[in-house]
Amino acid sequence: MPNKLIDLINISKSYGTQTVLDELNLYIRENEFLTLLGPSGCGKTTTLRIIGGFESPDCGQVIFDGQDITKLPPNKRQLNTVFQKYALFTHMTIAENIAFGLKIKKKSKKYIEDKIKYALKLVNLDGFENRMADSLSGGQQQRIAIARAIVNEPKVLLLDEPLGALDLKLRQDMQYELIRLKNELGITFIYVTHDQEEALTMSDTIVVMNQGYIQQIGTPEDIYNEPENAFVADFIGESNILSGIMIQDKLVNILGVPFPCVDTGFGTNKPVDVVIRPEDIDLVKPEEGTIQGVVTHLIFKGVHYEMEVLAHNHEWLVHSTDMFPVGTKVGIHVDPFDIQIMNKPLSEDEEAVNVEE
Repeated sequence: MPNKLIDLINISKSYGTQTVLDELNLYIRENEFLTLLGPSGCGKTTTLRIIGGFESPDCGQVIFDGQDITKLPPNKRQLNTVFQKYALFTHMTIAENIAFGLKIKKKSKKYIEDKIKYALKLVNLDGFENRMADSLSGGQQQRIAIARAIVNEPKVLLLDEPLGALDLKLRQDMQYELIRLKNELGITFIYVTHDQEEALTMSDTIVVMNQGYIQQIGTPEDIYNEPENAFVADFIGESNILSGIMIQDKLVNILGVPFPCVDTGFGTNKPVDVVIRPEDIDLVKPEEGTIQGVVTHLIFKGVHYEMEVLAHNHEWLVHSTDMFPVGTKVGIHVDPFDIQIMNKPLSEDEEAVNVEE
């Protein structure tokens, strides 16, 4: 197990009367690709800025490699940040942009030249040394911003929505580039995004945040397949979230119909939330389904068809490679393993609670 590199202990931060982070605890391991994921205003960028030294917490500690760095300025920390706005110097060449930090550190000319060549090769822009920054495309500028950060040999690279300004195809290409870079450099990446697909594609660990609290921490597979609560289930991918009654272990009542499941320990006749992913629903002949309904909407999405099925007064979202025309009577079958049961929150406040790692 890699060493714990960064430890955030009881971090709180408010702006005026608004609490952005409330006693947040989180640790990040060496060589980990960790993504802070959540909607706007959930506290993910504030967390990143506190790690980078651009913001000071109201209380709590930032421990880096065993040292308390809470009060250290950004330039004294062993990390570099790549922002969504690349902040390249447009009046400088690519080489001058990359060399900027190294010149401040008074590195030798030979060292700087070697580092520029190495960094450009790493981001697949060899031979771009003498180009001007404003002559590059958005994707190329992003790579230069990353090259400028990595020549300083940080232990940690902080990335604040760095792909937000790019178009979809370029964004997908850059996701794979970042995974490759992380593997080649062997450094820790801490990444902020509100894009679920981005988080699922790149991360070793995802931290889902909402209202200043951590909702869940886990691998992309855990977060997607085993959401801790309705917020996580709804935020990560598309979901059918239904109210149910846990009749007993391994049996849940959904919309008045008993469905076998694999969950235990929820008690008997207990109200629960039920999550079923649209791709986990099989549409079958009406008599073969646990519940019957009719297809009300159909959209072709390229890889699959997206359908809505009205069954027991509920619109079920279904993704399938098989097409069922609008008006078709169908049965809904769900494998017991694909039914995810969660405790119902007792109150609105309980929906945003800190969870243990």
